[in-house]
Amino acid sequence: MDLSISSPFRGAFPAPTSTFILNPKSRCSHSLNFFKHRNSYSKNPLFSRQKIPIRAQVSDPAVDDGFVIDDVPHLTDFLPDLPSYPNPLQNSQAYAIVKQTFVRPEDVVAQKIVVQKDSSRGEHFRRAGPCEKVYFKSEEVRACIVTCGGLCPGINTVIREIVCGLNYMYGVDDILGIQGGYRGFYSKNTLILTPKVVNDIHKRGGTFLLTSRGGHDTQKIVDNIQDRGINQVYIIGGDGTQRGASRIYEEVEKRGLKVAVAGIPKTIDNDIAVIDKSFGFDTAVEEAQRAINAAHVEVESVENGIGIVKLMGRYSGFIAMFATLASRDVDCCLIPESPFYLEGKGGLFEFIEERLKENGHIVIVVAEGAGQEYLAQSMQGIDEKDASGNRLLLDVGLWLTQNIKDHFTKERKMAINMKYIDPTYMIRAIPSNASDNIYCTLLAQSAVHGAMAGYTGFTV
Repeated sequence: MDLSISSPFRGAFPAPTSTFILNPKSRCSHSLNFFKHRNSYSKNPLFSRQKIPIRAQVSDPAVDDGFVIDDVPHLTDFLPDLPSYPNPLQNSQAYAIVKQTFVRPEDVVAQKIVVQKDSSRGEHFRRAGPCEKVYFKSEEVRACIVTCGGLCPGINTVIREIVCGLNYMYGVDDILGIQGGYRGFYSKNTLILTPKVVNDIHKRGGTFLLTSRGGHDTQKIVDNIQDRGINQVYIIGGDGTQRGASRIYEEVEKRGLKVAVAGIPKTIDNDIAVIDKSFGFDTAVEEAQRAINAAHVEVESVENGIGIVKLMGRYSGFIAMFATLASRDVDCCLIPESPFYLEGKGGLFEFIEERLKENGHIVIVVAEGAGQEYLAQSMQGIDEKDASGNRLLLDVGLWLTQNIKDHFTKERKMAINMKYIDPTYMIRAIPSNASDNIYCTLLAQSAVHGAMAGYTGFTV
């Protein structure tokens, strides 16, 4: 990725300028707008494909070759008399270089990086980064940060860099941490955040602010935002969390409040539409190698060893697939996107038997969402959901292990050695690696730049 990031230490690097924004309503019916990375072209059916809210199309027929900008909300859309101020970065000796990299209103990035000669120019998105004008004075900002949903490596880095970005770059001193997810807004669980408080939290896994699923009550949350005088809200979370953030933005707009709502998308599964990858994904793939390596050592050391490693991946198999490709020791990878069957010609049982004859062992990686249709048939009536509305998955790893055992020991009369490893939560409960730390810094500081510039209802 062609990225330039700003350091939490003053003056070390220019601020992030290579991400951009996508309107939520044009691409996801319930999500916020996306600040998208320059070279991304990935799509995922996680979000619906509704068109068309805020779209700017070139009006000159002579140059209209299908150039379309997916625009994003701004506070001046519903507060037209809002004054602007010079960005304090341009008068800072530490950040003097930033003046050369201010993002202009006309700066856009193409959605597609692979096009044909005769194709239209297509959709473009607003570029993120520090702007020449801001719509908040440093002393008037009261920001808050909240984390919701499941854990992911890098959450604490994002929290840290939002705090440091606001304080070091924009001189903001009033920053609150909302504890325990959305419920924390109206249960008044709050921490005062300063660079000193968050200094070392990036070295820990989990979330410094605690988290929870569910608990979203738009009216209560916005009432609390209004009562506390909060005017910048940074929300770190996944699909359900961003739907909630979108509702907060809509209620803020309805009430005419000067409140910028910024989202930082979070999912360990790497299945968010449009963006290149989600933070923490690299770390999770790296940690998954330990489990795969252990399985490989175990099955190599016995006769007819069959190792099964279950990894996270509710609706997509990115972690399982990337961990498999990185390991080079995996014989078979089962993911939700690619249905499989057990018996018959070309089935999993046949493949396992052939591989045992050839190598004497086999390693299988399975994503947690794979094969759920088979489990649903064998365990009818189980359809539970968590507090976020996500369907609780049945344990495909245990189901697969038992079926393989039954087939080879009872039907094929073969002696096998089964080794089942489930590192599901281990791969997400660790600190982020160097790559993800840099990425989290970019995301966090891009969110800060966007909010200070008056954008709202977006994610980075």
